[in-house]
Amino acid sequence: MRGSRRGGNTPFSFFALLVLGLVAASASAQGDAKRGEYVSKAGGCLGCHTEEKPDAQPYAGGRELNTPFGTFFGPNITPHPQAGTGRWSEQDFVRAMRMGVRPDGAHYYPAFPYPSFTRTTDQDLRDLWAYLRSLPPSDRASRPHELDFPFRWRWLVWGWKLLFFSPGAFTPDPARSETVNRGAYLANALGHCGECHTPRNFLGGPKKDRHLAGAKVGEATATNLTPTRLKKVSDDYLREVLQTGLTPDGDILSEAMSEVVRNTTSQLTRQDLDALIAYLRSLPPLPDEPK
Repeated sequence: MRGSRRGGNTPFSFFALLVLGLVAASASAQGDAKRGEYVSKAGGCLGCHTEEKPDAQPYAGGRELNTPFGTFFGPNITPHPQAGTGRWSEQDFVRAMRMGVRPDGAHYYPAFPYPSFTRTTDQDLRDLWAYLRSLPPSDRASRPHELDFPFRWRWLVWGWKLLFFSPGAFTPDPARSETVNRGAYLANALGHCGECHTPRNFLGGPKKDRHLAGAKVGEATATNLTPTRLKKVSDDYLREVLQTGLTPDGDILSEAMSEVVRNTTSQLTRQDLDALIAYLRSLPPLPDEPK
């Protein structure tokens, strides 16, 4: 009888496990909005997609980015069906992040840092999309970019991509530790640190042999993040700066970097913050960019 009872339960147990597996797979496929909120913080999304005023709705667009090519304005990425991304599919979102292409097939300008975001993992993209879909919609229309001639010709981005864009998800380096690889992912994919801290040529392409060696950003200077600079300070010093925006001596970071600290690095877990520091420590030391 015992053997018969166990045998009778086997099909039910198998069915229950199958259902649980399908539910788990469906949840994973839909993305985790709570985890996506953390991904959005690690990616600094708030800063570029929120206008600089106290009552601005988060992610409703309007932030100005002044460049040598003209002024870009961060778009509304709330799920409003007309003004935002409400009519986008998840595939549209992934294509934008991975390939720098709009749903209508036009190229995004690389002021949207898809050259870094292309490295984002499938799961992080899925979770980030779930979070963005959970935001309250805003009907604020995205402001058109104000670009100099001939950069307003969007089709020219196709040539820029041929020269400087290498799509593809992040691949861990087997020669590096798990911690350093996590830090590399945070810096080079989600955090897109190189977009500001790597110098560029006259076409706006990054000088890859000078990765994270510092750059001129408008009137400001993005610091050299390689050990050339960082070797002079301790990990505790770096944690203090990246969590508070203040040096242990009481100095305040630039306005732009203070916002990065406020929205991104101060929001990282201690484990991720340590991984980021470990990665920066692992970089080859490079001299500062000539002034």
